[in-house]
Amino acid sequence: MTPHAQANPAGAQPPRKDAGFSLLELMVVVVILSILALVIVPRVIDRPDQARAARAQSDIAAISSAVELYRLDNFRYPTTEQGLAALVNRPTTEPAPANYAENGYIDRLPVDPWGQPYQYLSPGVHGQFDIFTYGADGQTGGSGADADIGSWTGS
Repeated sequence: MTPHAQANPAGAQPPRKDAGFSLLELMVVVVILSILALVIVPRVIDRPDQARAARAQSDIAAISSAVELYRLDNFRYPTTEQGLAALVNRPTTEPAPANYAENGYIDRLPVDPWGQPYQYLSPGVHGQFDIFTYGADGQTGGSGADADIGSWTGS
C-alpha cells in the first residue's frame, strides 16, 4: 500500500474544515464597506454638478471663439438682437455682416447642460460680449449648481 492509501482508509472522508464565513467575519466586512461608502459616496455624488459646470465652461469657450471669428470677418460682434443664431445662419437684421463665412462660424448652437439655450449680450456687462447660462435653477444668481456660469467666470 502506498502511504497515501494508509492515511485514508477505504471509504473514509478526509477531516472537514468548516466552510464559509462566521457571523463575526461578515459583520467586519459590512462595517468596512459601510465606512468606505460614507467616505466615497459624497464625493461621487458631487461629480455630476462639477461635470455640468465644466461642460458649460467648455461650450462657452467654443461659442466665444466663434463670436471672435465673426468679429474678425465682420468688424463687429453680433448684436444682442441677432444673438448667437448669427453664428449658425447669416443675420437678416441690421447691421448686416459684409464678410459672413459661407458655412457660418459654428455647426450648431449647443444648449447648456440643463437643457436651456445659452444667453448672449452685446455689449456685455462684463466685457465686449457676455455668453452665459443661469445654471441648474434657470434664474439669475445662485450658488453651487444654481450659480451663473459665463464667459467672464474662470474655470
